[in-house]
This record gives sequence, structure tokens and C-alpha cells, in this order.
Amino acid sequence: MQWTYEWLEKTVRSLVSRTLSRQTSSEASFPGEYQSDQSEIFPLLRHEGMESILAYRKGKPITVAQFLGEVSVVASTLPTRKYVLNLCSDRYRFTVVLAAALLRRQITLLPPNDTPELLKFLSAQYSDLYCLRDASDPVSPFIPSVPYPDDAVETRDFMEIPYFPVQQVAAIVFTSGSTGRPLPQVKTWGSIVRSARVAGIRLGVFSHPGATLLGTVPSQHMYGLESTVLLALQHGLTLYSGRLFYPKDIVTALSVVPKPRVLVSTPVHIRALLDDETELPPVDLAICATAPLSPHLAAAAESRLGAPLYEIYGCTEVGQMATRRTVKTEEWSCFDGISLRQDKKGTWAQIVHTGGDVLLNDVIELRDPGHFLLHGRTGDLVNIAGKRTSLAHLNYHLNSIEGVRDGIFVMPDESGQATVRLMAFVVAPALTQETIMDSLRKRIDPVFLPRPLCLVESLPRNATGKLSHDAVNHLLTEFAER
Repeated sequence: MQWTYEWLEKTVRSLVSRTLSRQTSSEASFPGEYQSDQSEIFPLLRHEGMESILAYRKGKPITVAQFLGEVSVVASTLPTRKYVLNLCSDRYRFTVVLAAALLRRQITLLPPNDTPELLKFLSAQYSDLYCLRDASDPVSPFIPSVPYPDDAVETRDFMEIPYFPVQQVAAIVFTSGSTGRPLPQVKTWGSIVRSARVAGIRLGVFSHPGATLLGTVPSQHMYGLESTVLLALQHGLTLYSGRLFYPKDIVTALSVVPKPRVLVSTPVHIRALLDDETELPPVDLAICATAPLSPHLAAAAESRLGAPLYEIYGCTEVGQMATRRTVKTEEWSCFDGISLRQDKKGTWAQIVHTGGDVLLNDVIELRDPGHFLLHGRTGDLVNIAGKRTSLAHLNYHLNSIEGVRDGIFVMPDESGQATVRLMAFVVAPALTQETIMDSLRKRIDPVFLPRPLCLVESLPRNATGKLSHDAVNHLLTEFAER
């Protein structure tokens, strides 16, 4: 791996001597690093030593030394291209490929899904693109595919911990597409590392040294990337390679990894976990994101998991921005280095370390620059008979009804109609339409009652629990054809 050492020496060796001491510096000093200039570099990981456990894969621990050796082998096999589509479902292998791409100065593309239509779009937009995934079969006829090199496993090649410039572009992450076509967001190494470090401080992960992160969200999602991969790398934690989805997956994984354990999940997965009657091994910390939790669901989750649960607020454009412990408060608290301001256009997030402002797509009630209430997305606002509310507010009350497993309000496109009516699709096997409507009448203004309310077996949510714009349109089409 001579090229690796030459690259490290030429690009970062002169800088390492100035920043090496920061690798093990206390977390309390991190906010001061916002004052650093663009010549700064950050390490790939910050574990205590080469024999520290970095991951659990197939029941076996993987050390930092083993991980770095595998990274060096995989990096040497990557084709010489500018972009890599990292579709590894195995979280450990995803992390190896992410690190290998950084070494090769390649930019990782992280789309919200791998549908043929989206992959065809990516191939047209990023001509110098190839795909790397766990499976050997090609992902798309439009994108060259490279299988993960199996001979990289068990390698013992030694490689020092690499450092990367803060301005190096690490990834292009795409929005979920819940409001239309997924949009690309460029992420530098510095921006995602700073975000992970500040989040770890806020969440108090250093109270759980060496904790294993078990995630129900894919690594390709911004939340999954930050909270299951970078949180582990930048705080000396351990990542669990398996992608968890069903309650039995979560129970099995929690049973085989040692304490302390951190569960990184979504409201959809948590609700399914609570509905399952299997005895659940306790965790030490739970993290939830992608949609607001109701207080009663958060309280039930804390009781069942035996640990505090913190919600993270963020978006693909900025990353994670704020937290709250839902059983304690409905108010969100911004991370250090992020403040909010408002003008006639809406609410802006000001990011200190980049000096940039981002207009948020949410309806926010600002208490002060660092604290706020969340009232839904700007695109969710509805106005019926002169009264206004948000779909998020209506969804909150719908999903708070005892017996409702999942549900969503939808505003159909009724251009030219004299009367605008909301619809709702609900998963509630033990309830009738009348029972649900009676409960809604006690919770929301009558003008917002759904007409009709459709009982369905399930909602077509994606891997992060969201409903894409296309999925909602498909529901409406199916209903219209009945």
C-alpha cells in the first residue's frame, strides 16, 4: 500500500504534528475548534488505541487495526473515478468503503433509495460514477458496479490513522424526496465531523464509553450516517454492522452485544417494537429522529427500553441541529454552533463553523436563538374555511389515538374544486372508521376531519420511516381506482 503512505505524507504529514494532540483532547474543548481555519484536518476516528473495538460483525469484534487494514486493502481496489455510490447494506462495510473513498479523494453519493429511476438520474448527472455494494449482481445497467472485495476480510496490514482536510468533500447526500425529486447536498469532512462531535457531547455518549450503536436506519440516510457511523468514529464507540428492521432483529442484536448499548431508531420502528410482546434487553440510551414523537409514545419507549430517549431535529441540508428529551419538554435546544433567526421568508439556521445560513422548510415558533417549538413543514400548511393548521399537527393527533399503529393526513390536489377536503390513510386493525373519527372529533377542529378516512393494511414507508411524494401519490391513485 505504498501509494497510501505517499499520499498521507504529501497531503497531511506537515499538518499532523500541529493537530495530533487534538485526537484525544477533551470533548469540552471542542466548541473552540469552530475558530479554526480551513487548513485544519480531522482524523478518521478517535478510538483509544489500535486494539479498541470498532465494530461487531457476525458476532465477532473488529479492532481499529483490523478496520484500518481492511480500509487500505479496499482503497487499493477502487477504480480511478470521482464518485462512488456506496450501497453497502452492511454498516461495517459501508464504513470501510466510506473511509477508503476518502483516502482516494473520491466523493461518496448517498441517495435515499436505489430505485431504477433514481439510479438512471444519478448516472446522467454524475458521469464519472461507479457503484460498490455487498451483493455481486450489478445495481443498474447505467452504472458500473464493483463488488466488495471479500479478500479484504481478516487482513492484518497496518495503516496509521489517516487525517483529512476539513474542506475535503466527503459525500453528497440527497434529500428524502418527500416533497418531490431528491436534491443533492454537499458535505465536507469538516462539517460532518463537527456535527458528530457536538451531537455526542449533547447526548452525553461519554457516560457510556465504548457503547455499541445499533441502528434501524440505513447508513445512506443523513441521520444514519451521522448517528450510527460518524458518532461511533468520532467518539470511540462501536458500531453494529447489521441493519435492524423488525422487532426480533433488534431484540436479537441487543442480546448478543455487551453493555453499554445505544439504540438509534425512528418513530415507526419504535412503535413496532412497543407493539411486540417479546422481552426486550435494556439499553443505556435511545435516539430517535425523522419525525416528532408524541410524549406518550416517548414515555412508553423509555419505560420499555429502560433508558432516556432523546429526539434529534435536523435536515439533510444542515444535518442534525437540536435535541429534546420528549418526556421532559416539547422545546428543542440547538447544538452549540447553531442558532436560529427569522425574517419574512421564514426561519434560518446560522452555522457558526461554516458562516452560512440555511432556510429551513419547517414552521418554527422561536423562543430565542437557541430554543424553539416545531409545528411541521412549511409545505404541510393547510387552510380550510379560513382556519389554518399543519399536516404534522393532524398526524400527531391521529397517531396518538389508542389502537392506531400508523396514519397520515393527505391534502389531495383538488384544483378548481369549490370545497377542499383532507383525506387520511390509517393502519388500525382493531378499530373501525367510526371509532377513529369519534376520537378525532375530540382532538381537532371539525373542518379538518378527513373525508374520507381509509383503513389500509400498511403505509409504504421507506427505510427511514418516511413517505415519499411518489408513495403518497400512489396511495391517492389506488383510492381513486376503487
